Amino acid sequence: MARTDHPDIAHLGEDEDEDEEFLNQDDVLAEVDDDGDHGMDEDGDEDEYEGGPGEGEATADVVHEDNSLQHFPTHESSVFAVSMHPTQPIAASGGEDDLGYLWNVQDGEVIVKLTGHTDSVTATGFSADGELIATGGMDGKIRIWRRVGKELYTIWEFLTELQGPDEVMVGHVRNFFFNVLKVYYYATSGYDGIPEVPSYSRVRTTRRFGYGSAQQKSVPSGNTMQVFAGHSGPVQCGEFTPDGKRIVTADAEGTLIFWDPRSPAPIFKLSGADGRFSLDGVTSLAVNAASSLAVVGGVSGGVRVVSLSKGDVVGALEGHKEGESVEAVQFVDLAGAGAGSGVVVTGGTDGKACIWDLSTMRLRATLEHEDSITSLLAHPSPKNHLITSASADKTLRTWDARTGKLLKEHKGHSGPILGAALGLGGSVVVSAGDDGVCLVFGTE
Repeated sequence: MARTDHPDIAHLGEDEDEDEEFLNQDDVLAEVDDDGDHGMDEDGDEDEYEGGPGEGEATADVVHEDNSLQHFPTHESSVFAVSMHPTQPIAASGGEDDLGYLWNVQDGEVIVKLTGHTDSVTATGFSADGELIATGGMDGKIRIWRRVGKELYTIWEFLTELQGPDEVMVGHVRNFFFNVLKVYYYATSGYDGIPEVPSYSRVRTTRRFGYGSAQQKSVPSGNTMQVFAGHSGPVQCGEFTPDGKRIVTADAEGTLIFWDPRSPAPIFKLSGADGRFSLDGVTSLAVNAASSLAVVGGVSGGVRVVSLSKGDVVGALEGHKEGESVEAVQFVDLAGAGAGSGVVVTGGTDGKACIWDLSTMRLRATLEHEDSITSLLAHPSPKNHLITSASADKTLRTWDARTGKLLKEHKGHSGPILGAALGLGGSVVVSAGDDGVCLVFGTE
């Protein structure tokens, strides 16, 4: 909608008031009968654009159903990543405007603008205790801020910057930010090229950074502790195992490598040459809570279950449309026992989220969106039977993973949803949109 205070618009209005002209009887040359054949006038055009039939319907999409609780429209273009503080109503978002923000999900107000990147901010992540926030960008930088004081969360100071080889992986910073043996570790990746799609990483090496002992309260040094160089293609995804003892990475050429963070040599490697593992390229992975299994999604729609103790494929899950990549993998702890290894959900560009029972390697249920699934979020206890999916169809949906029943649909975006995060014990979900807006929804 145009701004009514634009100087040109104001000027036009003044001219109309001052120079109004009317026809007099002497100005009429002749009278012509109305034959009923009327041409299209300007008013008719406007009516169509306001919702009438015809080409004007193309603009009807500007009106969207919106059941969100809060908006954060501060980013100037696409928002690629969002994460939530572990305990506070604070979100961290990063976007194409080269900026990150800390903001309050309850009132939508900015807490801190996170500056310093020279290209899109594609990942954000809080430390496990919520005292540090990291942003990662396509400029290859990791920038870290620390909370000041112990009472409020309104003041944060810049702490250090880590320079990787090149672009930082979208959406995976939070997966690498763990407190392991009271030492903060951070992993980032880089590749000497520009990604074709911003939501994918293009990396060949993985770096692990050490921050010093948290017990001794030493300031993070940012020194490189280990470089893992074993991939022959761009690394698409990676995670620390939940026990913090190992790292799993996978690349676009279909190779998965299992690492000990203390050694540059792989524990084991699986590739397309291993017939049962062949995926034509890996796009996503997740590790179960027991750190014993990894589920890996491929570019052609295949899913493999890998035993991390044996270094071998123990299952193949075929439920996604062939040729449609698996973009998200998420374990769900339906039993509530904390092991969380029995059920896994995979989401693909075919719009399907498949719920698998790993004890039988069979499909339990299929959840559906109208476009690609971009994120899967497992809710924490006591609602650990819930899962929320985000999609390029502009919606998020919360499901009962036990039955596959849709419980709630979250609407408000006018473009694809590129990222999402749960917060406040799973009671809210925050989304990052290609429309440049973050939205907050209630899940209960």
